[in-house]
Amino acid sequence: MNNFLDVISSSLSDQDSDDDELVMHKLLFAAHEIVCQRGETSNVKKKRRKSINRDREAANELLVRDYLNHDSLYDLSKFEDRFRISKNLFLCISIDLENNYEFFQWRWDARVKRGFTTFQKCTTTLRQLAYGIAANFSDKYLKMSARTSRECTYLFCEYVIELYGDIYLRNPTKSDGEQLYATHQSKHGFQGMLGSIDCTHWVSKNCPNAWRGQFTRGDHGVLTVILEAVVSHDLWFWHTFFGMEGSNNNLNVLGASPLFNDIVQGKSPNMPYIINRREYNHGYYLADEIYPKYAIFVKSYTYPTD
Repeated sequence: MNNFLDVISSSLSDQDSDDDELVMHKLLFAAHEIVCQRGETSNVKKKRRKSINRDREAANELLVRDYLNHDSLYDLSKFEDRFRISKNLFLCISIDLENNYEFFQWRWDARVKRGFTTFQKCTTTLRQLAYGIAANFSDKYLKMSARTSRECTYLFCEYVIELYGDIYLRNPTKSDGEQLYATHQSKHGFQGMLGSIDCTHWVSKNCPNAWRGQFTRGDHGVLTVILEAVVSHDLWFWHTFFGMEGSNNNLNVLGASPLFNDIVQGKSPNMPYIINRREYNHGYYLADEIYPKYAIFVKSYTYPTD
């Protein structure tokens, strides 16, 4: 529009030397040029990115037929191998997410087409978490874009913590401690035992290059991230400390982990037990030789008599 006004101003300034008919021709030419330019600009603005018509419903039918039907193509053992969890647990999590969060419900999108199902969203998340695959890998089987796949993973992790965090991501209460005492004593003959503590190194094959120096330990030969965990007899991991930077061992991680924070701050409930006529207020953990000689750590015998 500014160019059009400049042309008009220039044309009108020349009307002393040109006749009215010539000035009008100039005005019409300038107007036609500006209209053409605006038409090209509007065409550029109206241009949209290419839309890929993914057959979401067919992909969902294939997923259900392969894994979720009663007479599915792959049996329960194949399901656990590929999803890394049992089929019952997968269905339980999917139903809870669908009942509590709109994102995981089967909805209509802006194009009046059915979106991805709860099963598809949970499947792409579990495959990324279990195998460390890229987000766009789900496009081959689930017909899901990388952006949607990443969004599913982020919201899945956030909502699972909201749903199950108070149940599983917590320290044992006094009632839980008494049950652990009773079970470990009846099964193993260890009175006052809360669980076993140890650290393990997880291989991080997809570690970004910028982080490689932070998670390198020479005796392993590969990039690893160390995990400290306390587990009970029924595989309840009620304490985990994961992702600490540097070349670490059990002692480094123990010094930084929040395992004993409640005891130090006086928030831990007293769970007394008696061994050799001596009363202790807190339970102990089975550990290996690298841990310090504290009363809260009990180590196995190197050469047991029996």
